[in-house]
Amino acid sequence: MRVPGPADTVTPRHTRGQERVITGNRQASWAFADAYVAEDDALRWARDRAREAGLRSVSPSAGAALRLLAATVDAKAVAEIGTGTGVSGIHLLHGMRPDGVLTTVDTEPEHQQSARQAFRAAGFAGNRARFIPGRALEVLPRLADAGYDLVFCDGDRLEFPEYLTESMRLLRPGGLVVFEGVFAHGRTVDSGPQPTEVLRLRELLRTVRESDELMPSLLPVGDGLLCAVKR
Repeated sequence: MRVPGPADTVTPRHTRGQERVITGNRQASWAFADAYVAEDDALRWARDRAREAGLRSVSPSAGAALRLLAATVDAKAVAEIGTGTGVSGIHLLHGMRPDGVLTTVDTEPEHQQSARQAFRAAGFAGNRARFIPGRALEVLPRLADAGYDLVFCDGDRLEFPEYLTESMRLLRPGGLVVFEGVFAHGRTVDSGPQPTEVLRLRELLRTVRESDELMPSLLPVGDGLLCAVKR
């Protein structure tokens, strides 16, 4: 039997009454999940800076999931692609070990400066984060093989398949790779014509699902978190 892929349109086999209940409660459930873990002043400041810069940030529920995932693998070394203004980085640092170091990469040094301020406001010492400006595909090859417990990818979605290749080299066995925004606001599962960005996301989803080296899960938080453990 063929397993439906992300490009397929799948109609749930619920009764009409069940469909109404699920649809009616979904938005309320997502809002409840976003409000479940309170964010502090440092996170709100970082979100405000992202909004002013026109940047997307992980949702509060996706941030809480990142925090949980970092804690689950007892992360000491995390690589982040896409620093932004520090929203995801704060969540990751909260989940990491007290002596853990976040290596975060971004093409915009001014965004990293905002993140540096946000990390400081959140109470993290300066040596807890290493900021590297530059394009991810130029920076990642310089990072150590099998040197990371978690790699979080929130950069250029057109490059997500290449980030996966680099992540497999960077991660230790048992490490986690996480991709943000894989739902693309519902376009990933839309059967109509889609831009290249969405086609690349579908390619990523298929590759991760079919890989013998990864144990994947797709978390419906924020705009979708694709997570996979390196075997």
